[in-house]
Order: sequence, then structure tokens, then C-alpha cells
Amino acid sequence: MTEKTTPKGPASYFPSIEKKYGQPVAHWLGLLSGKPGLKHMELVGWLKAEHGLGHGHANALVAHHLAARGA
Repeated sequence: MTEKTTPKGPASYFPSIEKKYGQPVAHWLGLLSGKPGLKHMELVGWLKAEHGLGHGHANALVAHHLAARGA
């Protein structure tokens, strides 16, 4: 018997991000990759201001992006 695993942490937001904003997570992570040198809250603010993301969704994407970069 296998147990279905659910994502934890920032990745738990990914399905709702994709549904609400109509873009795959890879799209958002690609945009974040184009903003080197910005700090966590600067990236969150940029996603909110330029792309209309809510704070929680923007924060989850940025947290995942920075963790993957090792920052």
C-alpha cells in the first residue's frame, strides 16, 4: 500500500498558483532567475507589483527559488 504524498513548504502553494495565474511554476521561477541580486522581500514586492501575485503566492515562489539557488 502506498501513501499519497502532498508537497510541503512553499511547493504546497504551486497548484493554486498555477490555477490562479494561468502560468506554470517554471514560468515564475524563470522570471525570478532574471532578477539576480535582489533580496527576498524585493523579489516578493516585484512579483506583487509587476505581476499582480498575492503576497503568499509570491513569497512561496521566492522562498523556493532562493532555496534552490542555495541562497
